[in-house]
Amino acid sequence: MKYDIIDSLVTPNGDLKILSKIEINKLLDTSQGGLYTLFRNCSLAVLNYSSYLDDGKELLEQYKSFDIQIIQENRGIKLDLKGAPASAFVDGKMITGIREHLFAVLRDVIYNNNEINGSSKFDLKSSEGMTNAVFHILRNAGILHSIKHPHLVVCWGGHAIQRNEYDYSKDVGYQMGLRSMDICTGCGVGAMKGPMKGATIGHAKQRIYDGLYLGITEPGIIAAEAPNPIVNNLVILPDIEKRLEAFVRLGHAIVIFPGGVGTVEEILFLLGILVDPRNADIPFPLILTGPKHTENYFKRIDHFISETLGIEAQQRYKIIIDDPERVACEIRDGIEQVHLFRKSTEDAFYFNWLLTIDKAYQKPFKPTHENMQDILLHKGQEPHLMAANLRCIFSGVVAGNVKDEGIRAIEEHGPFKIHGDPAIMEQIDLLLSEFVEQKRMRLPGKKYTPCYRIIK
Repeated sequence: MKYDIIDSLVTPNGDLKILSKIEINKLLDTSQGGLYTLFRNCSLAVLNYSSYLDDGKELLEQYKSFDIQIIQENRGIKLDLKGAPASAFVDGKMITGIREHLFAVLRDVIYNNNEINGSSKFDLKSSEGMTNAVFHILRNAGILHSIKHPHLVVCWGGHAIQRNEYDYSKDVGYQMGLRSMDICTGCGVGAMKGPMKGATIGHAKQRIYDGLYLGITEPGIIAAEAPNPIVNNLVILPDIEKRLEAFVRLGHAIVIFPGGVGTVEEILFLLGILVDPRNADIPFPLILTGPKHTENYFKRIDHFISETLGIEAQQRYKIIIDDPERVACEIRDGIEQVHLFRKSTEDAFYFNWLLTIDKAYQKPFKPTHENMQDILLHKGQEPHLMAANLRCIFSGVVAGNVKDEGIRAIEEHGPFKIHGDPAIMEQIDLLLSEFVEQKRMRLPGKKYTPCYRIIK
């Protein structure tokens, strides 16, 4: 199939207008230690915003000829694009929002490499050091300045959802927008776009002109969840763990819509933190919601949590079915409790410093066949540690489904092998089997081939 492409010279939109020679050389370095591949692939993803691909490998193969080079001039830099997706342009000019996202990629790739990974400023072997790194990435992106009051709602859910599920997420976003809440998502389509779209209408009706529609992503997932057009602030974290920590440190409440394995990974990450005894007294509103037909979907999620993490985890969330207004009101009331708690403890509104996140959730998990097989899943683990191990299982399945590196590993070595306590394996098998049956693993119309094999 032929895809329309275009060549273009693009000037910066934002503060990043000059780079050092060392920074440019790193960005154009195609060696294993260089940044070119990372910079190119993330740039291609934001340029391809209108696509409904959920496969990072497929995107890269569609635009094999795409190239991006940096031109240093006396007054700043320009990006020279060859073979870029034509949908990112109108009348030969790049769409403004996409140009902003493109230079957000440039900003974060440089900062993450120079100041986080390539610096001694942060002790990335300690929990405190990793949290500090997340804080500095968000501050460098200018996000923390935008959060002056507690009203940022993180919305999670799948990109491969049914139309009525998308419409429902939009209705919830509208109700939250009417109540002056800002929206943060994984920045893609589906349940990540719907709440933002609804909130824009709610904000417009309330004459709110500075609404925040924040998209948070990471290099491995951005091709499958390219930023949707509504995102007006984009941040790329170095890995999935720092991305998830950014969500829970920034958000004042979380609403979860129907999704697949990526959504379950997010649920396990958050619940594992909330059931940690050190966080028992910290308010954190959490609602799982969807239209009427998703009632059984959430019952299955709820049952899975009950069988693996126990009743304590179930008590940290509410399930609300087919009632957008009630969801918004519950979130509003929950955020008021967060507001009062932050004031009484003198914790910041823009970053949840008091929340304890165990190192098990912060250490980057690389979903190789060996690492997947080594995950310990057995009865008797503390709930917050069980959640951490389960989270890694679902993270691996996400990688095998949509991430370029994971897809290639499955093609070369076969499916990941998952094993552990038979009762836990049965629950994982039931949940994943239902997701496959409901076509929640990939976009409708594609036959799903499992990237995993459960050893009972």
